[in-house]
Amino acid sequence: MTDQLRLMAVHAHPDDESSKGAATMAKYVSEGVDVLVVTCTGGERGSILNPKLQGDAYIEENIHEVRRKEMDEAREILGVKQEWLGFVDSGLPEGDPLPPLPDGCFALEDVDKAAGELVRKIRSFRPQVITTYDENGGYPHPDHIMTHKITMVAFEGAADTEKYPEGEYGPAYQPLKVYYNQGFNRPRTEALHHALLDRGLESPYHDWLKRWSEFERKERTLTTHVPCADFFETRDKALIAHATQIDPDGGWFRVPMEIQKEVWPTEEYELAKSLVETSLPEDDLFAGIRDNA
Repeated sequence: MTDQLRLMAVHAHPDDESSKGAATMAKYVSEGVDVLVVTCTGGERGSILNPKLQGDAYIEENIHEVRRKEMDEAREILGVKQEWLGFVDSGLPEGDPLPPLPDGCFALEDVDKAAGELVRKIRSFRPQVITTYDENGGYPHPDHIMTHKITMVAFEGAADTEKYPEGEYGPAYQPLKVYYNQGFNRPRTEALHHALLDRGLESPYHDWLKRWSEFERKERTLTTHVPCADFFETRDKALIAHATQIDPDGGWFRVPMEIQKEVWPTEEYELAKSLVETSLPEDDLFAGIRDNA
């Protein structure tokens, strides 16, 4: 019955879909699930993080167009559908004190109005399951936090015809579950870190674990572990497609694939809301839904 199952992944920027839950999406696509990535912004203010492309005048002048092409390539690799929500990247403010966010950016939009644009997508696509970020954005980028806010409003608002009239936003629809991406979790990081050290290999996670120890960060509840190791290579290819953001020789790819598959063959999620009965922990985002599809 998987032809009736639909998953929507709501992300802030192009490249987020490939670094958060990409193997899960590729797995579900292989099973016949209809998967749609909704990208809130164009990533216009993203820095060029790949040192091999820094200083390229064409890329710097046409970053919006370049990132759209990268998204097209990643979409093809993952086998998903993808649509833009049309908001403008807020950038990542730096400094002490932090500078104000730029006028007109996504993070300064009215939450209910911005959520209405996502309501249109939800009512059109009709996903049973939605994934997004937690209230901290996964990390405190203003666009990630805003993505969380509008997704949670839209999850409820898609069925609210008073707040979002059907004549303007389409026929009402109620998704059944919403999850937070929690792939960058401490148990996974510690497991891979120790596996590398036990094999006499260098770990890229020393600084990550040090930061976890230094900052009082809430430990998340990992409710759902989706087995998807067969699609880790697909995930990495999609991530590399975002060439302006990812250095193929960088830290993302320093853990040998065989160790990843052996030590931690899943991607993790936190079930935020569910309107169906399910038993935790889960190994399927459609648990409680699949049998009734």
